[in-house]
Amino acid sequence: MADTYVRERSSDGRKDLRYPPAPEPLTVPVYDNHAHLEITDGPSTGSGTQGLSLTEQLDRAAAVGIAGVVQASGDIESSRWAVAAAEQDSRLLAAVAIHPNDAPVYAAEGRLDEAIAVIDELAAHPRTRAIGETGLDYFRTDEPGRPAQHESFEAHIALAKKHGIAMQIHDRDAHDDVLETLARVGAPEKTVFHCFSGDDAMARVAAEAGYWLSFAGNVTFKNAQNLRDALHVTPLDRILVETDAPFLTPVPLRGRPNAPYLVPITVRFMAAELGVDLDELCVQLAANTLAVYGSFD
Repeated sequence: MADTYVRERSSDGRKDLRYPPAPEPLTVPVYDNHAHLEITDGPSTGSGTQGLSLTEQLDRAAAVGIAGVVQASGDIESSRWAVAAAEQDSRLLAAVAIHPNDAPVYAAEGRLDEAIAVIDELAAHPRTRAIGETGLDYFRTDEPGRPAQHESFEAHIALAKKHGIAMQIHDRDAHDDVLETLARVGAPEKTVFHCFSGDDAMARVAAEAGYWLSFAGNVTFKNAQNLRDALHVTPLDRILVETDAPFLTPVPLRGRPNAPYLVPITVRFMAAELGVDLDELCVQLAANTLAVYGSFD
């Protein structure tokens, strides 16, 4: 992930940088729809988080019923890493993009067009199944940088359509403008709200438009009633699950590094919250992932 993005998110209050114990495995395998495994690839990271190799991450995930991971990106370097990693291990698919908070950085350097051209090239790779993460972020980017975000977002939408692949949206404090942009320029056929952050009203609008809503570990947070409300109104065939690893570790492990092998905690929480059978939910979640991204084989 781009340096600016990692730097902003690395001091998120973690006190214990060790990976937690593995949860009880799922009987029916599911997928982690969005992770940043390049951040913890290797013995350690710039933020001090314990590192795991790509193989270690995917082996741990497989051991608890996580059949595959979609590796998301946010700059040129992480996008190249995602494609190379997906070539290396069939349990991984790549998503490539310039993150909305990095679009103004590239624009200020006069390199935004160049960066998007690189994403266009990487999007043609057969292991690249999504453009992501792209979108709008009004929390970390102030007004002067927002035109570059909009330019980048619309360019990424065009790339998803050009290559016939999905798009993963990063939306923070920009709900109305994200929905307006999608309606105005036309959303890709397979549009996913990564780490959905809206409420039940927005979830209804998104689902009605045919978008998928991907829920992360923060759906378990005490202060995230809006996400649980959104989960309840989202049709089961529009729900995905993700980690956003190494961020957003679910309760009761909040504060420790997140990883794909912790997905079962979030899935069990979602099943209990919705009052549905765990295995039935897993079957649906797996089917939804394959409908959006295609086979991992």
